[in-house]
Amino acid sequence: MKNNNTKIALATLAAATAIFTGCASHCGHHCCSLSARHDGAKLFGTAPDGAPVWLYTLHNKNGATARIITYGGIIQSLEMPDKNGKFGDVVLGYNYLDGYVTNSPYFGALIGRYGNRIAKGHFTLDGVTYTIATNNFPNTLHGGVKGFDKVIWHVDASSPNSLSLSYASHDGEEGYPGNLNVKAVYTLTDENAIKLEYTATSDKDTVVNLTQHSYFNLAGRGDILSHIVYLDADKFTPVDSTLIPTGELRPVDGTPFDFRTATAIGARIGQDDEQLKFGKGYDHNWVINHPMGELGLDARVTEPTTGRVLEVWSTEPGLQFYSGNFLDGTIQGKGGRVYQFRNGFCMEPQHFPDSPNHDNFPSVVLHPGQTYHNTIVYKFSDQ
Repeated sequence: MKNNNTKIALATLAAATAIFTGCASHCGHHCCSLSARHDGAKLFGTAPDGAPVWLYTLHNKNGATARIITYGGIIQSLEMPDKNGKFGDVVLGYNYLDGYVTNSPYFGALIGRYGNRIAKGHFTLDGVTYTIATNNFPNTLHGGVKGFDKVIWHVDASSPNSLSLSYASHDGEEGYPGNLNVKAVYTLTDENAIKLEYTATSDKDTVVNLTQHSYFNLAGRGDILSHIVYLDADKFTPVDSTLIPTGELRPVDGTPFDFRTATAIGARIGQDDEQLKFGKGYDHNWVINHPMGELGLDARVTEPTTGRVLEVWSTEPGLQFYSGNFLDGTIQGKGGRVYQFRNGFCMEPQHFPDSPNHDNFPSVVLHPGQTYHNTIVYKFSDQ
């Protein structure tokens, strides 16, 4: 009888393993009932190093949801209502982990240690020149080969509407100095806003520029050229042909970069303008008018057919507006959708690109004893 019980137990374990493996192979683990944690998280997949990646679902009283995975702190989906109360996913991404690991243009991710570009993979701090990877040749982009978008963040706490994550970036990681301890807290508010609060400390002078890289499409599909954009910025930072700022703070007056009057993304994107040619569209940093360190409105984006409105609030001095110019139809994302040219846009509050190499830009240096703060709010409504 004992042998029979052992056989039954082994058979049951084998069957459960088979069910889990089959389920995981079809949907990246996150649909498997066998893979839930005590805090409600579900297994989304397994990272290349074998570590589990968890999916957390945040809710608010209005029925909005935000799904966030621990790999890259990625916002995997964001369900918001339109003018008729119909909920839809307004961010691009994948239903499975492998897509994020093998072929993602930073969909929905937390970005660091240095968001945006650093020229030629070099910067000097305290008389020491640091060399970092030129993963966007000839420059460094979004922290290097393995930025914060490609690490597994530790879950410090979770609740029905919030998720607190942390990551310890060691001294020398991707070539940057100092042990940097980062916290990122997501909160889905009852005002239909997803708020991200960053804090960070270092034991050595270092450079820090953190942001969030969700690709939005307020219609849920198609291109974003009819989305109407307002930007609270009198100047922008023009770039060279490799998208590195020249150091100039150029007035937007009389240029396709003047969004102080709300204008469709597609209205001027095809103009014969050198800056638009360099970026293959909009892929530039705007100098935000409100004071750095104070939470203020950076941008407002309206989608006419659904009536969805996105407001971007931040404490940062700059905003990178990217019009999805490098999406090219080679990525099949959620629901089998193929992401074509300009099917999504990004609004990335941050310090200016290549700031460590421009003394006239706001400083990105973090000293020991200081705490880095950065708040980003993506607030949704309808009209």
